[in-house]
Amino acid sequence: GDLLPADGVLIQGNDLKIDESALTGESDHVRKSLDKDPLLLSGTHVMEGSGRMVVTAVGVNSQSGIIFTLLGAAGDDEDDRRDRKG
Repeated sequence: GDLLPADGVLIQGNDLKIDESALTGESDHVRKSLDKDPLLLSGTHVMEGSGRMVVTAVGVNSQSGIIFTLLGAAGDDEDDRRDRKG
């Protein structure tokens, strides 16, 4: 159950299965391989296997960072609207 701290591309893997439910809501573990699905996303958990990746994005530039930024921006807009009405 190691948490991936950054987005990246798999460069070496051995029976790697990832729990992406935090981002996609899909409960099935996703098999990652160099050939078919090499993208690894921050905020997901390694459930089986091992691998190495090249980091492509961290923090607010990662997929989970972008999602959290957008959710925060939506919350700020609602707060601004409430302040203007009040």
